[in-house]
Amino acid sequence: MGGAIPDSVVDGAALARRQALTGASGPVGLVKNFRVFCIACFACLGEFLYGYNQGVLSGILTMTSFGTHMGSWVIDQTKKGWLTSIFELGAWVGCLYSGFIAETLSRKYAIILNVGIFIVGVIVQSMAVVTGNSCILGGRFVTGLAIGALSVNVPNYNAEVAPPEVRGSLVALQQFAITGGIMVSFWIDYGTNNIGGTGSTQSDAAWLVPICLQLVPGLCLGIGMLFMPFSPRWLIHHGREAEARKVLSSLRGLSQDDELIELEFLEIKAQSIFEKRSTAEKWPHLVELTAWNTFKLQFVAIGSLFRTKAMFRRVIVATVTMFFQQFTGINAVLYYAPSIFEALGTSSNTTSLLATGVVGIAMFIATIPAVLYIDKLGRKPVLLAGATGMVFCHMIIAVIFAKNQTQWATHKAAGWAAVAFVWLFVVNFGYSWGPCAWVIISEVWPLSNRAYGIALGASANWMSNFIVGQITPDMLESLKYGTFIFFGLMTFGGGIFIWSYVPETKRLTLEEMDTLFGSVGVAEAEATRMKEIQLEIGLADAIDRIGRDDSSDDEKAAVEESEVKG
Repeated sequence: MGGAIPDSVVDGAALARRQALTGASGPVGLVKNFRVFCIACFACLGEFLYGYNQGVLSGILTMTSFGTHMGSWVIDQTKKGWLTSIFELGAWVGCLYSGFIAETLSRKYAIILNVGIFIVGVIVQSMAVVTGNSCILGGRFVTGLAIGALSVNVPNYNAEVAPPEVRGSLVALQQFAITGGIMVSFWIDYGTNNIGGTGSTQSDAAWLVPICLQLVPGLCLGIGMLFMPFSPRWLIHHGREAEARKVLSSLRGLSQDDELIELEFLEIKAQSIFEKRSTAEKWPHLVELTAWNTFKLQFVAIGSLFRTKAMFRRVIVATVTMFFQQFTGINAVLYYAPSIFEALGTSSNTTSLLATGVVGIAMFIATIPAVLYIDKLGRKPVLLAGATGMVFCHMIIAVIFAKNQTQWATHKAAGWAAVAFVWLFVVNFGYSWGPCAWVIISEVWPLSNRAYGIALGASANWMSNFIVGQITPDMLESLKYGTFIFFGLMTFGGGIFIWSYVPETKRLTLEEMDTLFGSVGVAEAEATRMKEIQLEIGLADAIDRIGRDDSSDDEKAAVEESEVKG
């Protein structure tokens, strides 16, 4: 995983000069970098597939024709859990190998390879119309492998082709793609549920169409990536500097000798050298960029995060935050929403799917405030507000469920009240724990450990996701309203964890982060190493030269202005 050098490491003059050259960030910056924006939008088809797969099976599980082919696998709650959660198990494995593939083959070819794996998984799932549950299980595991890897590779690719001033906006774009995929999958399930009727006459197309439609964005992504550029950061890291400069020039729409291209090229080169020297210092036997060394480095580097108390505290923050993100119960809702709404008294499967579609819309819209205000409000207040809202919703749903579980037919209003609180729960998750947990785990690491720390956090997310998907059907059957009490208590525990253990990371430098976690000196030493590299490759000289040119331009402008006034 690459990305921009943090402000605390990059020389302030370089940062200021680049910002002066590039202009505004946000929407204006996206317009100015329209080619990069289009490339990022296209790559985000991978994140769209991630969201689509999170939601699509929830509606399919309730379809009559699907149940005919699956038999006991949609009746037995443990087996039903496996149909859903085996996808997350595959994604966990995919997340583990994603870094190795992306570093060895390139980010571009890693995405193409995983799209191929994804297509195989979808084709295997479609064969379930003949073979039954084994193809759904095997196919979902294979698609999980691909989606787990894409969930890491796509954000990585987007971060490395984007200029620094719009990188944050592209992260937000990825979140929209995920929630957009969830929303679309819910409404496709709702639309296809009526093919052939909703009872015994229902056509197999009702569930085959939602499964096979994934092939369209998948094929578009795989074919389109053949024409996308390589990551400049990956090219430089692998000694292809001339090609990297050419790609940067094309991406920014500037000539190769433009001062902005020179600055960004040297900054990326400094980052690459920094990573190589950090590896050489810690693991000199793995410094050569062979496939085997790259493979071993992923695990050796993650293992090193557990060796010091200060670093282990960061591990706790990243992994436990991701654990509680999943145990808010969000994916219990996304995976089993129609079943939950049916249990809450909605009158038919069609109505349940309709209510599920609203979940997708609510979650999609709720991400907007997070994008706009998370940097202003901070991480902890947003997470605590979201946890409070979700606990409240869980407990209200549990009370309504407990009082009306045997009399939904005569208490329709109570059922719809519970449904409304499920929607409100999703809104509270959408603006808080959905995006904010990922922000937290990306900020707490020192520069040299950031890629591996994020991978560890993502791994914890997928494993927790797998557990939630596995246990939820049995909980809904045996605990009933107790399911909501359980997730409410877990969410309350997550809030306590954030309140008492997780520091506020808004706008902190790496040195300040070291102070928070008790590892003072790590960031300072890394900053010293980076500055030495900047001097070595001529970045400091480039900054001085540009600064002198700026001063000369300012003096000329002042003279011209005085002559005009005279």
